[in-house]
Amino acid sequence: MTESQTAGARAEERPRREKSTFREYAEAIAIALLLALFVRSFVVQAFKIPSGSMEDTLLIGDHLLVNKFLYWIRGPQRGDIIVFRFPEDESRDFIKRVAALPGETVMIRGRNVYINCATPDNPLLCTPLKEPYAIFKPDGQAEGSGRIWGPRQVPPGHLLMLGDNRNNSQDSRFWNFLRMGVQLGHLRLRLGDYNLDLPFPCSLWPGACWDDKIRGVAFVIYWSWDSGRGTVRWNRLGKLLR
Repeated sequence: MTESQTAGARAEERPRREKSTFREYAEAIAIALLLALFVRSFVVQAFKIPSGSMEDTLLIGDHLLVNKFLYWIRGPQRGDIIVFRFPEDESRDFIKRVAALPGETVMIRGRNVYINCATPDNPLLCTPLKEPYAIFKPDGQAEGSGRIWGPRQVPPGHLLMLGDNRNNSQDSRFWNFLRMGVQLGHLRLRLGDYNLDLPFPCSLWPGACWDDKIRGVAFVIYWSWDSGRGTVRWNRLGKLLR
């Protein structure tokens, strides 16, 4: 065996340097953080209900999961329950139900919502929107001022948002239509209060380059705590939202 062959054989016999325990843990943590960031940014996110504006569909203390990629596949539909950044203070999240879509003319008369009513001066000739989820508790903050509204046309790229607890909801009747978002020329990741803009082939996937005002579509309650009684609402766990 030549000297070069002997040296090569010795090199092969040398054990590979193993990763240090610290490096292995660091890589595992980094991968976990990246996966968590991806899931939170694009797949699903958890939210807690702080107010009663969506009763009886959602109760104070309900914790729910929000689908963040559904609107990449389809547009909003009437009846969707969505979490969005409050237009007057984007540091706050609101949750309401989609009542009217872009281009629709909507008006509210008392407890009835009318979509594209051809006789706005005589709404009795029109069929009101079916809202089996809406409730009307007396003496609510929106009971008087929100009873007569419109007719108004929903602008392109906007939605009319209403709370199910109609007399106790600060919604589009008071702060106008919800702008769905702005089309960007890049991918935007939200890291808490900070934005990370990344290059992305937006022409191939326009939905990925959309600066959403909408957090996502609420679809299931995973936890519910009744603080008044100090008990878990077991009957609400796993409830699908419609």
